[in-house]
Amino acid sequence: MRPILLQGHERSLNQIKYNRDGDLLFSVAKDKVVCAWYTSNGERLGTYTGHQGAVWTCDPSPNGKLLATGAADNTIKLWNIQTGECVKTWENPTAIKRVQFSEDGSRLLAVTEKRMGYLGTIVVYSIQYGEDLTQQSDETDLKITCEESKATVAGWSYLDKYIIAGHEDGSVSQYDSKTGETINNVEIHEFDTQINDIQFSTDKTYFITAGKDKSAKIVSARDLEILKSYTADTPLNTAAITPKKDFVILGGGQAAMDVTTTSARQGKFEARFYHKIFEDEIGRVRGHFGPLNTIAVHPQGTAYSSGGEDGYVRMHIFDKSYFDFMYEVEREASRK
Repeated sequence: MRPILLQGHERSLNQIKYNRDGDLLFSVAKDKVVCAWYTSNGERLGTYTGHQGAVWTCDPSPNGKLLATGAADNTIKLWNIQTGECVKTWENPTAIKRVQFSEDGSRLLAVTEKRMGYLGTIVVYSIQYGEDLTQQSDETDLKITCEESKATVAGWSYLDKYIIAGHEDGSVSQYDSKTGETINNVEIHEFDTQINDIQFSTDKTYFITAGKDKSAKIVSARDLEILKSYTADTPLNTAAITPKKDFVILGGGQAAMDVTTTSARQGKFEARFYHKIFEDEIGRVRGHFGPLNTIAVHPQGTAYSSGGEDGYVRMHIFDKSYFDFMYEVEREASRK
């Protein structure tokens, strides 16, 4: 499973995302650059330039027309994917840490940073897909203020029924996506250990969290019940669920300022594969020279990509042995 190395960034990666068809991969980093890549050969399709600070997050719309990005320059930008033109910019008082389109693409949520006297918020905008893509409303559709603990990541559940947010204190909140009312809040990770990533299953009925407490959890979107738990030996920055096979992929690594010479030698900068049902680690993929900050799985489950602190995106296309792997059979045989 030799990777295709994508070299388009000079600083560490923050997020990578496949479009719904899986033929394009988008990457954003601390160097203000937004890149689009062909997944068939790793060739760069182009860049979207306009942000004046580190770009923290990106998400392509379900219909493949628009790309949303959020950055440290306090703006959310909407781009025409085909032409590269910026069709809308929303100004906010603080940095944007996460953006995500709803399942039908009609709404866009954004998580804002808690800073300079402003509380962290989750804001929602309505998105228009007319002939003129610049005709977007300036006003927010919904605003949720996180008074207890700031939200670090958020996303939409099945049928866009709930907005699910992960917080700095290790808890997950469930909000009504129409009113913004808090329905539920559950401590998922150890108290005061930040949730760094939330990614949903294909049907969005459950999601996986990645925490600073070296664990990842699969949680039901309906009632926030913890279904599965995976323990790693390093703080986790990202976690993804694979379609087709019952696996999850976790990524992380000690931050540079926390690394001693001993742990630097040990590395721990691998993508870790766990069996989704049995919670056992089944393999690792090495390659990055620093912590993994973001992992994305191809929507058809045929490949995955990882972006690291080293500034590289590594795109892996699964080979035959991955699909032939029969962990359940082997585990059953070992019991006998």
